[in-house]
Amino acid sequence: MEDVTADRSFDDFVPAPNQADDPDLYEVENRAIDPKGHLWHALIEAAPWSGRTLVDLGCGTGYWLPHYREAGEVIGVEPDERLLDAARARPGGAQVLHGSAEHLPLGDDSVDVVHARFAYFFPHERFDPGPGLDEVARVLRPGGRLVVIDNDTERGEFAELLRRSDWAEEQGRTPFASRWWAERGAETTPVMSSWSFDDAATCEAVLRMEFPGHVVDEWWQEHGPTVELSYGYLLHVWRAPG
Repeated sequence: MEDVTADRSFDDFVPAPNQADDPDLYEVENRAIDPKGHLWHALIEAAPWSGRTLVDLGCGTGYWLPHYREAGEVIGVEPDERLLDAARARPGGAQVLHGSAEHLPLGDDSVDVVHARFAYFFPHERFDPGPGLDEVARVLRPGGRLVVIDNDTERGEFAELLRRSDWAEEQGRTPFASRWWAERGAETTPVMSSWSFDDAATCEAVLRMEFPGHVVDEWWQEHGPTVELSYGYLLHVWRAPG
């Protein structure tokens, strides 16, 4: 498949400071996610991908691409050109294309499952991801599914940090996002998982990458030092008509 957007920039794209500014530490963060597989099993149940074509939308440096080994075809789509080489170097043979949620370099009715992991689909009062949903609907086959992996801002220790952080405002708050998806016919499923790190210093470093220093200082005094924190997710599952 030709990457028809290889030399384009995208108006809907805002670079993520975590993986773009410190890709090594972001890799450590990814390895800490969901150690017992609760989220992963929920993803499989929401939209099985064995033998099917799966798109990781906003794949970043491609950490999750090799994990979809049971899929018939894996395609990563990423708007940040700085991350494309790292994603393409991952094992497993996934195709990685330069694109965005509003500009998918894919044909109509060509995909069975789309995963959007903390990428683009955070509806709030100042941002409507409807155009991206329209584009996903175009590329999904009838009955195909979009699974949006979102943060639960109500449950878990990570949610405490989100509620204290003004950085998290742009993701929206759980009730608004869930209502937005419900109005479009999506089903939302909560999943409780965790982060688990090798040592407390690494855990603290990742938190400082994701949150303002004063927020981490307060939370660390209350909960630290620790190597693990509870982490709630919301899976918004939208099914294409047909």
